Amino acid sequence: MSIDDTSSAIETTAFPTGCDDPERELTSSVSLFEGDEGGLELPQRRVLVALLKQRFITAQSHPKEWKTLMANPRLIRSRLNDMFLDLHLDAGREVAYKRQVVPEGGGRFPTLLHDTAWSREETILLVYLRTRSRSEEVAGTSRTYVDRQDMLEHVATLRPAHATDHAADGRRAIKAIESLNRAGLLIGASTADRFEVSPAIDVVLPLERLQDLLRWLKTQHSSDPTAEFTVSLAGSSSDLGTSDPLSDEDAS
Repeated sequence: MSIDDTSSAIETTAFPTGCDDPERELTSSVSLFEGDEGGLELPQRRVLVALLKQRFITAQSHPKEWKTLMANPRLIRSRLNDMFLDLHLDAGREVAYKRQVVPEGGGRFPTLLHDTAWSREETILLVYLRTRSRSEEVAGTSRTYVDRQDMLEHVATLRPAHATDHAADGRRAIKAIESLNRAGLLIGASTADRFEVSPAIDVVLPLERLQDLLRWLKTQHSSDPTAEFTVSLAGSSSDLGTSDPLSDEDAS
């Protein structure tokens, strides 16, 4: 899906720009290319694309899109609903993400989302980042930073006793940091020695999922350094049937 930035937007409407009116699309036309029958303005389409491409967006990672989204979330929610998705906003942490919806009578809608299998090292770091973020929040610190070396050492402390290939374990830990950096949960250059923890970690990994990970790490799987765990982070298809993490008081 691409949008020509040089295209001119032509709009004729009986309502003010950005008006949150359900009949707006019936009385307006926003044309960005020949044959365009879409009803969203260019900035709003950028928001929709960002939400579809990313697991989540934040005010920090996508400042323009966040501002546009907050100006009129109803239109974006409507487009996501057309694809059996819902929009979830955490205004306090300034995080937005999409989530699969379920039929009221049970069953399952077609889905664009999928679960993610995280390695053991990635799972350990997810728990570590979530715990660090929570501790900093309780202490009144608005932003959380972690050092690469601290993360590597933390993973090493949870290495099974029988795992003697420390070099391979170290490589997996390094890859885990890279993976979380690509996912947007660690903010900074991929080669940085220090990262900021995205506020999205508290939203996409609420308490219920954190507890699942802690239990998993304490089970027999923790004895296998190559084991994987399918983590149902917010925005994955296995959110089906779970509680809304944004309304879960324990998730903060």
